Amino acid sequence: MKWTSSYRMLPRMFYQDVLPSVAKDPSFVLWNESLAEQLQLTDWHDETGLLKLSGAQLDDCWEPLAQAYMGHQFGHLTMLGDGRAILLGELETERGVVDLQLKGSGQTPFSRRGDGRAGLGPMLREYVMSEALFYLNISTTRSLAVIETGETVWRERPHRGALVVRVASSHLRVGTFQYAYHYGTSEDVKALADYAIQKHYPHVDNAENRYISLFREVMKRQAALIAKWQAVGFIHGVMNTDNMTISGETIDYGPCAFMNQYDLDTVFSSIDVQGRYAYGRQPQIGGWNLARFVETLLPLFGEGEEGLEIAQRELNAYGSLFEHYWLEEMRKKLALHEGEEALLDELFVCMRREQRDWTETFRDLTVENEECLQLECSKEMKDWYVKWKQTTEGREQELQKMQEVNPAFIPRNHLVDQAIERMELTNDRTLLERLLRFSREPFAYTEEQLAYRLPEEEKTRMHQTFCGT
Repeated sequence: MKWTSSYRMLPRMFYQDVLPSVAKDPSFVLWNESLAEQLQLTDWHDETGLLKLSGAQLDDCWEPLAQAYMGHQFGHLTMLGDGRAILLGELETERGVVDLQLKGSGQTPFSRRGDGRAGLGPMLREYVMSEALFYLNISTTRSLAVIETGETVWRERPHRGALVVRVASSHLRVGTFQYAYHYGTSEDVKALADYAIQKHYPHVDNAENRYISLFREVMKRQAALIAKWQAVGFIHGVMNTDNMTISGETIDYGPCAFMNQYDLDTVFSSIDVQGRYAYGRQPQIGGWNLARFVETLLPLFGEGEEGLEIAQRELNAYGSLFEHYWLEEMRKKLALHEGEEALLDELFVCMRREQRDWTETFRDLTVENEECLQLECSKEMKDWYVKWKQTTEGREQELQKMQEVNPAFIPRNHLVDQAIERMELTNDRTLLERLLRFSREPFAYTEEQLAYRLPEEEKTRMHQTFCGT
């Protein structure tokens, strides 16, 4: 096992040295055995590993630091940084180098009067949701462990303290580039861009303009990522620029959830009162965030008007790029071919009018459950179903492949809330473990999974989620 600290190659302005706080009475709540195997850290699921990951016995190879970055939070640019997260080090694995970070490990120079702690509930949510996206084949950071600290964290009420051990290909964000642009020099922006290329896109190193190529690669990753979110009804909840990674990984699972009834205006976050990050606005916000990213690269594109023209031209490609990835996902979900997209629009009209559940609708189509689809549905929905069946006639292999992209199970928000509440109040982990087990095989289509349809009493109830900060 080899540890590195390549982030320290960047100018000193990008980080602050800091040690994690030592947990009072740590204990493992969740341990990700499959991820630990990939990282060759299976032997850390013991007392020594617990001490290392809870701040009491740091590895000699680690050089802990807190990263500096900014972020447009609900449209307002703010100086941020790792207020409750500490990068322990970078681990070289057979699949590449990954960051190992503690989230909820105590105060840092960027805590802004916060305590740097986290409650058990938000850390469990991050673990559950990041694992769900991983097994849905969506790029994401992952959680190696959730550790209870034995301390009390005060928010609106007392909570059991905890931290999550997060694994990512890096923690470079659009907000990192904003920080370099606003607080540093063009040389600092260049150093950060060079580092990002080396870290994630070495194939563009010899491009005619490597920085334009960097932007294109990041834009592709983000367009593809958001298209996959949309395809499974995932709502991130807080798409601030500090929550958009340069690697294209989903990060920072705060008020996130999967949509129930199809509605473009669906919002789960308790603080998103204007619906800025609603389901239907996620593609648009992705483009807005990329505009903020390309602004930071202007000094590297060219002088004056030339740089602006290049940036605008590159950014203009986002809309068609996202549409390409989105249609690619949706065609697979319905076994459609190019040119048959009108069926999508007709289906969405029916789904919204009849308040149909996103996941259940596609699951029923996948198992060809005509009875469920037509139960109390409109003539329009019945007509659509007949038209779709006629269109896809003879495409048996493609229809079978629908099961590979339409999940039979997602961790519904009300189930995640129940699992967290039971764990927090009574240490009952039965539902939590069931959610994790089902999430690891979302396309299994077992009878046990199919039993987890959305209950009638949940179909008209709106749950809120909270960021936990």
